[in-house]
Amino acid sequence: MTRWLVTGAGGMLGQDLVRLLAARAADTLALSRRELDVTDRRAVYAALRASRPGIVVNCAAWTDVDGAERQAGTARAVNTDGARHLALACAATGAVLIHVSTDYVFAGTAAVPYPETAPAEPRSVYGRTKLDGERAVLEVLPGRGHVVRTAWLYGAHGSNFVRTVIERGTRHPFLDVVDDQYGQPTWTVDLAGLLVRLGESAARGAAPPGVYHATASGSTTWYRLARETLRLLGGDPDSIRPTTTAALGRPAPRPAYSVLGHARWAAAGLRPLGPWQSALARALPALVAAGPRPCRASSPPHGDREGNGI
Repeated sequence: MTRWLVTGAGGMLGQDLVRLLAARAADTLALSRRELDVTDRRAVYAALRASRPGIVVNCAAWTDVDGAERQAGTARAVNTDGARHLALACAATGAVLIHVSTDYVFAGTAAVPYPETAPAEPRSVYGRTKLDGERAVLEVLPGRGHVVRTAWLYGAHGSNFVRTVIERGTRHPFLDVVDDQYGQPTWTVDLAGLLVRLGESAARGAAPPGVYHATASGSTTWYRLARETLRLLGGDPDSIRPTTTAALGRPAPRPAYSVLGHARWAAAGLRPLGPWQSALARALPALVAAGPRPCRASSPPHGDREGNGI
C-alpha cells in the first residue's frame, strides 16, 4: 500500500484531503504546521526519511495575500523555500510530489481561460512566491513533480468567502461584494478527491508530471457567488449589492480574471471538476452544519485570503 504524507494537514484543504484518504483506508501521515514546518529543511528531510511516503501532497502555504506584501520574507520562506525543501526530500526518497499552487501566478488580464501552458505573470508578492515554488518543484522533480493550481477555495473546516456570506448574510440587511473579479469557486472536498485521483494515477506512472489546473468549471464573480449562496439557502439575493475591487482598497492587486482551463487532465486520464453551481449546492449543507466562525474581511484564514470579495 502506498503511503501518503500530507503537509499543511490542519488547513481547510488539508483536513478534507486527510478525511478522504482515511475513508479510503489509505496509509496516511497527516502533518500540520505544528508537526512539520516546511521552512525547516532538516525537519522536512527527517520526516520523509523516517516515513518513506510514496506520495507527498503539499497543502502548506502562506495564503495571506495582503500580508505577503508586508512580510515578503515570511511568505517566501513558506511558499518558495518550503516547496523546494519538499521537492529535494522527495528527490532523495523517490516520492511523487503534488504541490498545490494558485491562480495568482497569472496577471489576471486575460479574456479567455488560462491554459496550463499560459505564461505566468504574477502581480503580487504572494503570486511571485508561489510561482517560484512551482518552478522549484518542476526543476528538482522533472519526472515526479506535479503542480496543481487552484483558486477561490471554500470548505467546512476554515474561514472562507462562502462561510462569511452564510454568517453575515443572516445578520446584515445588506452586503457589498466585489463584482469585477471573475473566477471559479472550488469546494475543497471536490479538490481533495481530484488530488487523490491524481496521486494514484501518478503512482502508477499514468499521470505526466507538470502543471494541472484544478478549479470548478464555469465562472462567476464574488457578487454572483454571494447571491447564489443566499438563493440556495432561501435568503434574499437582493440583499447583496455590487461593489468594485478599487473600493476595497486592498494592499495587494487581485486578478480581475483568473478563470483557468483544464485541458491537461486528459493526459492523466482524469476528468476535471464539474460546474461550480452544482458543487456549491452539494457543499452548503456541510458548511451550514459547521456553524459560524469568526471571519475578518481584512485577514481571514486560508482560502478566503486569496480572494476575499467582501
